Amino acid sequence: MTASLYTNIHTTKHAGKVALITGGSTGIGLATAKRLAREGATVFITGRREAELEAAVAEIGHGATAIRGDISVAADLERIVKVVSSARERIDILFANAGGGEFVPLGEITEAQFDKYVGINMKGTLFTVQSALPFMPAGSAIVITGSITSVQGVPAFGVYAATKAALRSFARTWSSDLKGRNIRVNVVAPGVIPTPAYKTELKMTDEQIEAYSQQMSATTPLGRVGTTDEIAKAVSFLASDDASYVTGIELFVDGGLVQV
Repeated sequence: MTASLYTNIHTTKHAGKVALITGGSTGIGLATAKRLAREGATVFITGRREAELEAAVAEIGHGATAIRGDISVAADLERIVKVVSSARERIDILFANAGGGEFVPLGEITEAQFDKYVGINMKGTLFTVQSALPFMPAGSAIVITGSITSVQGVPAFGVYAATKAALRSFARTWSSDLKGRNIRVNVVAPGVIPTPAYKTELKMTDEQIEAYSQQMSATTPLGRVGTTDEIAKAVSFLASDDASYVTGIELFVDGGLVQV
């Protein structure tokens, strides 16, 4: 295959498609937005912070559009989907990626913390998908960000892990609910992928992130932590025609961490 032919395939993988990515201003969401845009999609991203959204749009390029909003707020979701559907009339790829979590050991979990992360991760994802569905044609794809914590017993991370396990369950059910519509639903489950959320959500210092990365690299078969673009590649695959006969799965992208 010549270099020019390879480049053409790479930049047209999602040509003509419209992608909505929640939590697209940073981390895995931003990496995926950049990849899908390079592969030909028209990309819309959401996030809660205006400055980060503006910076992300500039980084993504390719005519990307940012929509400020919180997926745990129904009115924001309605507005987000309305902006996309008004501009493009449909959503071909929905990457339900927005989420969050924090370390809180059993015995110290508050109702407010529980409500916050169930509201973002479970409720927010559910109603993101439900709001977008009327605008998703046959052949479109939904990809949800899960986590390896859904099958691990990570100390002090129970609420987050439970919400991610619930998303895996949602994907199974929705795959059945959507039978006959030719809309695929899959979960991508990242392993250890250092992102800005390690600081903003998990409140880890640079030193703690480095130490944790080294510790996890030592127990991961591939001997290292992953990158956000490696997750983006998996999302791109699940959203593409290459995965046209794939639905209801949880794809672990973790260097083998929870596989062996």
